[in-house]
Amino acid sequence: MQRDPHGYWRVTCADLAPGTRYRYRLNGADEYPDPAARCQPAGVHGPSALVDPQFRWTDDDWVGLPLHDYVIYELHVGTFTAEGTFAAIIPQLPQLRELGVTAIELMPVAHFPGTRNWGYDGVYLYAPHTAYGGVSGLKRLVDACHAHGMAVILDVVYNHFGPEGNYLWSVARPFFTDRYHTPWGDAINYDGSESGPVRHFMLANALYWLREFHIDALRLDAVHAIHDGSPRHLLAELADAAQTQAARLGRRALLIAEGDDPRLIRPRKHGGYGMDAHWADHFHHALRVILTGERLGYMAAFGQLEHLARAYRQAHVFTRSNPNAALRPAAPHPGPRRPEQFVVCVQNHDQVGNRPVGDRLSASLSFEQLKLVAGALLLAPFVPLIFMGEEYGETGPFQFFTDHSDPDLIRGVREGRKAEFAAFVAAHGVDLPDPQDPATFARAKLDHALRNGGRYQVLRSLYRELLRLRRELPALRAVSLDSLVASADEASHTICLTRRTADDLVWAGLNFGAQPAALSPPPGRWQTILDSAAPQWADPVMPTADLPSETVAPYSFRLLRIR
Repeated sequence: MQRDPHGYWRVTCADLAPGTRYRYRLNGADEYPDPAARCQPAGVHGPSALVDPQFRWTDDDWVGLPLHDYVIYELHVGTFTAEGTFAAIIPQLPQLRELGVTAIELMPVAHFPGTRNWGYDGVYLYAPHTAYGGVSGLKRLVDACHAHGMAVILDVVYNHFGPEGNYLWSVARPFFTDRYHTPWGDAINYDGSESGPVRHFMLANALYWLREFHIDALRLDAVHAIHDGSPRHLLAELADAAQTQAARLGRRALLIAEGDDPRLIRPRKHGGYGMDAHWADHFHHALRVILTGERLGYMAAFGQLEHLARAYRQAHVFTRSNPNAALRPAAPHPGPRRPEQFVVCVQNHDQVGNRPVGDRLSASLSFEQLKLVAGALLLAPFVPLIFMGEEYGETGPFQFFTDHSDPDLIRGVREGRKAEFAAFVAAHGVDLPDPQDPATFARAKLDHALRNGGRYQVLRSLYRELLRLRRELPALRAVSLDSLVASADEASHTICLTRRTADDLVWAGLNFGAQPAALSPPPGRWQTILDSAAPQWADPVMPTADLPSETVAPYSFRLLRIR
């Protein structure tokens, strides 16, 4: 290998076939896999393999979807189907499209240790995991999604590398810094000595997914842990690069950040980072506490109906000037507020999987409450995210699982989980699931047969109807938060929403209480469009037909439209 003027070592080899395995030998001694490998067929500690990048795409006419048309379905490749592969997702695409999903979001697929992992322990950022189907499998999935009119979002991790198989620590120590810290591993050096190649490695990775895999959007994990004191933050540089790439490719390339800093979506010309959207978790927190009463950890400040009403109006409920300051009511985002800049959910991998036993809302809420949850989410003006199985009330848990090979690391993960949830275990007398046990992974697999009958089918039909209304009613497609009015009444446990355009007006009453609530829409000739307590939605606690005309049944919602 020859050293170039920039410090990189290069070699060109002719007549090597795809599948050829290789390593790098440093200083004539130790051999290492390629940190930028496209394939790791023998796992994180094995040799890398060459991959043929050629693929026959059929999506030449695909230009992507505007963000305001996104209905996101977050899934974990390994547990979404029994097979746990990219290929096995493809037969499920028609039913997702029929449901109303317009974008699937894949939890991280970069090669991680073993075959069972959420994906946030990835160490080969350019290598789709071989257990899922590798490079060709991911390309076939993306091509199939585009054929069904669906976008693909890929979750990527640029704040740390996983703890096992991270050979960059051995061969390129300047990749890491002790100036900052993350909860998951060594911080990445984005602003210190020799940080230029590090930034290039990550930026090139993002463009690699957009260019070679036709990915439509990247979800950037935990951007608060991307520490960068450079004059131009990595996220701003990435936004510029993605915009340039989109223009070159002739299709959209979107960036969605996990974080709640207003700078994330502020235009770069105004000192922001220029992300297209970011997750807005306060909506989840406000709704969950209202329904369950759980006020633990970061949800301790929530609990009022007004908090949810505020989330409807402006996405954020609270803010703080620094991590140690007291929470205070959030002001609206400065500048134009577009609802598609905020992604909201009632469940996601974090909010389910980081619970002690990974229980879903279906384990703690009644059927009526699950229907109310659907209305609360899908009547919001923001981009909705549905976590796999949520739409039919999947009952299986989604727990934290790993497949490490290092005994010390396995022990550390187990002990860390026990310490984190010691109070919960003591209070409830339950055993924590073992992350390393294959049964923990198996329990997370969806039971797709559930959606075909009983209340599961009814709940899915309600999601489908709500998504149809989002598409077809102009007021529910309104692209400005200024057209929304949200008010809460703590005494009656209700929220009223009004959404309008110049030629359409809808009103929704949501009853989070155990008693019927009398709610009056603004004056006008109203027609009921959807009532979650109607007989067609199965076994309501108190059918609306038995109540006065302007009453909303317990744990129910009504959607009205002006005639």
